[in-house]
Amino acid sequence: MLRVITDFDGPIMDVSERYYQVYQYCLEQTKYEQQSIHQLSKEEFWQLKRARVPEYKIGIKSGLDETQAQKFALIRKNTVHTLPYLSYDQVLPNAISVLEKLQYLGVDLVVMTMRREKELAEAFERYNLARFFPPNRRYCLSNDYLKTTDIEDKPLLMKKAVSELPPASDLWMIGDTEADIVAAKQHQVKIIGVLSGIRDRKHLEQYQPNFIANDLTEAINLVLQHTNQIQLLSAESN
Repeated sequence: MLRVITDFDGPIMDVSERYYQVYQYCLEQTKYEQQSIHQLSKEEFWQLKRARVPEYKIGIKSGLDETQAQKFALIRKNTVHTLPYLSYDQVLPNAISVLEKLQYLGVDLVVMTMRREKELAEAFERYNLARFFPPNRRYCLSNDYLKTTDIEDKPLLMKKAVSELPPASDLWMIGDTEADIVAAKQHQVKIIGVLSGIRDRKHLEQYQPNFIANDLTEAINLVLQHTNQIQLLSAESN
């Protein structure tokens, strides 16, 4: 059985507009009255985010002073994952058609995300995504979970999934951050990093995933190609 574990934000959901809306809100909340600031374009902002430039540095690049930039970073941390802003997330082009294809092929689909249950449920309901991931194929944070960092929390989700799910003959993870790569590698899961999320190629390459793909479509093509090659070699050896 082929199993694909996919992150939610990045491979399936485009979060760039949510992050940019929160960025604009944080600027408004921290700037002084009559202060002249430099609001970055969405493209400029997202490029910095994907290169993992710290929040306070983004604040400074936008014309805030050091004190404001620290406040900016704190407000952002407390706002970016709140339900009102999650409504800005959109399904990435072709993501649903790829999930439909995998479902048709009988691939065991699992979602693994740092979203809390209520945050995942909101997007599932809005885009009718629950049909791809039954409850026992959803790994997310409980609503009262005390987060540490993604790179610490995600491997715990992977550990839980690997221990609970039935054995698979071929197992892949698709994600867009270093946390996905670390979680997969700790549990001997093949990992594809995608560039449709919140990290750029340079950053993903540092963590040495098995492959880097532009998006979910390209990642799944790599998985299916690799699986077909394995099956072909197995048939030849028999």
